[in-house]
Amino acid sequence: MRALVIALGWVAAGLIILAALPLQLLLWLLTRPFDRNLAVPGRFLRLAGASLGGCYPGWHFRVEGRWPRGGGPRVVVSNHQSLLDIVLLSRLPREMKWVAKESLFAIPWMGWMFRLSGDIPVRRGDAESGGEAMARARAYLDRGMSVMIFPEGTRSRDGRLLPFKSGAFRLAIEAGVPVQPVVVSGTAAGLAKGGTRIAPCRATARLLAPISTAGLTRADIPALRDRVRAEMEAELGAPAAPPAPGPAEGR
Repeated sequence: MRALVIALGWVAAGLIILAALPLQLLLWLLTRPFDRNLAVPGRFLRLAGASLGGCYPGWHFRVEGRWPRGGGPRVVVSNHQSLLDIVLLSRLPREMKWVAKESLFAIPWMGWMFRLSGDIPVRRGDAESGGEAMARARAYLDRGMSVMIFPEGTRSRDGRLLPFKSGAFRLAIEAGVPVQPVVVSGTAAGLAKGGTRIAPCRATARLLAPISTAGLTRADIPALRDRVRAEMEAELGAPAAPPAPGPAEGR
């Protein structure tokens, strides 16, 4: 019976994705002339992504905390445990552009949807690609659109925080926008890294208090990075890997 439920869930997910792309393309065509940030097709993709959470009845997703008042763009950072993080974080109440590995954009259909949304591809380990991605992210921030980054750079296999790269925090300081930490928990139980086994889970995305970058300079990047990581580690309530050494390595 469980195998049948999972199979039906995969079918439902496939149908949602198949139906979503033509609708998203239509929205892109209708709004592109006046929507520089691609907010409409982007928000449509997040809603489609969030709907995937209903394809398996054993998954239960919840967002805790409120998006801070006052508006304005921010650099949103989250830990990364599972591909289900995308489904869960799509429930956040604001559109934002995601910085994600380039290989995801090469996947037929799904990758096309990321591109129609204006999301930002980056090649791991490629400094030039990283610089281009940060430039695109900065342009979005300057136009009032928030940006979403996983500072670990990859998914954790055991739920423990990996070292944070510095790019997100350098971006926030240089753009003069707050950092918005979000702590994800429980998604790895539903779909672990490196596997396709689906299992029940209760997953939560909790918005922590935003951290201002007012008055900070590039010299403050390591301290900001380590402060955000420490707050997220405390929220997770579990031991974490040591913080990244050095001043501002990586992106």
